[in-house]
Amino acid sequence: MKKNKMSKEQGCVLKAWEVTVRKTQQAKKRANNIFGTVSVAPQTDDEATATEENDDETSTNRSSIGELYNAERVLPNGDYYTGQWYDSFPHGHGKYLWTDGCMYIGEWYNGETMGKGKFGWPSGATYEGEFKSGYMDGIGTYTGPSGDTYRGQWVMNLKHGHGIKSYANGDVYDGEWMRGLQEAQGKYRWRDESYYIGEWKNGMICGKGTFIWTDGCRYDGFWDDGFPSGNGTFKWDDGSFYVGHWSQDPEEMNGTYYPSGNEENLEWDPKDVFNNLSEYKICSGERVPVLPSQKKLSVWNSSKRVEKPRRISVDGRVSVGLDRAFEKMNMWGSESGEGAADIDSTTRRYLDAEIMRLEAEGFIQSLKPSPVPMRLPRAGKKQGETISKGHRNYELMLNLQLGISRHAVGKQAAVVSLDLKHSAFDPKEKVWTRFPPEGTKYTPPHQSSEFKWKDYCPLVFRSLRKLFKVDPADYMLSICGNDALRELSSPGKSGSFFYLTNDDRYMIKTMKKSETKVLLRMLAAYYNHVRAFENTLVIRFYSLHCVKLTGTIQKKVRFVIMGNLFCSEYSVHRRFDLKGSSLGRTTDKPESEINSNTILKDLDLNFIFRLQKAWYQEFIRQVDKDCEFLEQERIMDYSLLVGIHFREASVAGELIPSGARTPIGEFEDESAPRLSRADVDQLLSDPTRWASIRLGGNMPARAERTMRRSDCELVGEPTGEYYEVVMIFGIIDILQDYDISKKLEHAYKSIQYDPTSISAVDPRLYSRRFRDFIFKVITEDD
Repeated sequence: MKKNKMSKEQGCVLKAWEVTVRKTQQAKKRANNIFGTVSVAPQTDDEATATEENDDETSTNRSSIGELYNAERVLPNGDYYTGQWYDSFPHGHGKYLWTDGCMYIGEWYNGETMGKGKFGWPSGATYEGEFKSGYMDGIGTYTGPSGDTYRGQWVMNLKHGHGIKSYANGDVYDGEWMRGLQEAQGKYRWRDESYYIGEWKNGMICGKGTFIWTDGCRYDGFWDDGFPSGNGTFKWDDGSFYVGHWSQDPEEMNGTYYPSGNEENLEWDPKDVFNNLSEYKICSGERVPVLPSQKKLSVWNSSKRVEKPRRISVDGRVSVGLDRAFEKMNMWGSESGEGAADIDSTTRRYLDAEIMRLEAEGFIQSLKPSPVPMRLPRAGKKQGETISKGHRNYELMLNLQLGISRHAVGKQAAVVSLDLKHSAFDPKEKVWTRFPPEGTKYTPPHQSSEFKWKDYCPLVFRSLRKLFKVDPADYMLSICGNDALRELSSPGKSGSFFYLTNDDRYMIKTMKKSETKVLLRMLAAYYNHVRAFENTLVIRFYSLHCVKLTGTIQKKVRFVIMGNLFCSEYSVHRRFDLKGSSLGRTTDKPESEINSNTILKDLDLNFIFRLQKAWYQEFIRQVDKDCEFLEQERIMDYSLLVGIHFREASVAGELIPSGARTPIGEFEDESAPRLSRADVDQLLSDPTRWASIRLGGNMPARAERTMRRSDCELVGEPTGEYYEVVMIFGIIDILQDYDISKKLEHAYKSIQYDPTSISAVDPRLYSRRFRDFIFKVITEDD
């Protein structure tokens, strides 16, 4: 009787299940198209009873010994599961089909979706990625039934972290998310190719950012609630621009229009910008009707006792008959704006606390995509164009070499004492030497046009060369030997031209008159500073000259000769120019054009460099002293130029992190000096061997790779991935004082941008900001 009774009960359950499945046949077909077809053979009452008893017995025996095994079951509530099973729960890999057409296939842990998997809805929507305790949590991709797609990071069913959302209408958002809404830095591109890039808050454009239209017009400034608000500039593609204070209230709107000569924009009204922007809506996306964590499992009891099956959520919670408010909610921060409003305050506080806990435990950080393996940068060609006969600057090079060889160095007496009189620094002393083509008693004949030559403070620079241990003969041979100079391919930002000697030891830079005045003004302080601090990091100046061309041109060319910081036996793989500011501090070259000669900037830096304790202490002392000197001389806009040589790389060019085994023959330059970690430790622990390296020159260090959370973050988060490197660095561009032009630049840019993000700031603030940044990216090795 008991057996017949059970048979009838099972038969009723199966019939109910079959009816339910038939009602959701269409939904199940859509799910099966995604995950594959599930086939369940119909059973008679007797067969069902036998199967039930056998499964119960097998389950009881196996669960008693805790064995993992494969199971295929129709659960009491009509759900279907096939896959690995442990005790009373799905455990391992398995597929679960709910009667409403939802389906999950992937990894399980004690009845919870945990690990990688794929969830499908009857509507055709899917999520494929990582799960944690039933939640979409980790890295995953959600594709909605209308075609919306999100790829990125999730925390507890919410988009949280970096992600890319592609909307069905063609819009795309690429940036940061917080609790399901756009937050911090991000870029939104509309289907007509207009785009906004900048700051977001609670899913709205808010903060500093730039909107660029397809016709070339753009707005740079501050935003609130999706519209310009505060200081900002609107620019036309013809160069005209409007600067002012923006507001949706016409009474608060004011500004000035600066035409470029084009009369077309004279009748323009700032209100047109607001009217135009009102057409650019941020897509709300679509609502998710039910979340994976809301789907419940029917737990199969391993005991033979007749017990009402428990219902548990996929996240492991047991249902006691009352659905919690959390289980009924829609995905808050889900694509519609109402989603956030549907959440009660208690639930929001609960989720906020949970997210904060995950962040504190470092779990959210661990979900960031692992950085791709690093490769040795593409080797650049030898820098510069050789100045040969016919070159536009060929005669200028001849004049330079004649002046140095026959006057500046060749005819000067040796320095007797480094204690110089005040008159040696007098910049008003003007002694010109004439170089006619036919020659004079003091000058040789030459093939160039007649020119005049002047040395500035010759005794001071001879003394500097002695301080820097420059041999006069070697100096003259490098600049004036048979090998021609090389002109760099493009002038610097200041408009100056740069030339390199053939042996790369010296760099020659043409100077503006204002830069020459600054150097002469600070020359005495510079001399005393480099004399007092042998390990100074400031650029080394060796001489200052002027060539005056005679004839109809009457042109003066001033130039300074400096040491080339990157003249080293180590090849320089990466170059960084670091200031500690963020505005415009990224390279403007595409990735395909970046090579070992490319000068990268602050926002391109993806390392923290770690120096051995003794060197780091010397480093911070010297940077402090150098910055104090520059601050006293009212100098700003200087940089720390850093060159990096990676010591370990594979045959394929991939960089090998510290501790990884290095294949034989891996290095690109087998003849280059190599230091093992043991050699480095011995070298740094023995002061008698320090002569082979110096502060800023050929310094062994460890570079820890970093990853930024936003594009405007100056220093990224450490990843724990280290590389053995050799560092070369020094402070360059020290001839810009805080003059009236820089003050005006500061005032103008402060209207549009954060004043602390721009380079042109007061020398005291510049010095403090520079040091704060440098001491974050160059630290002590633990």
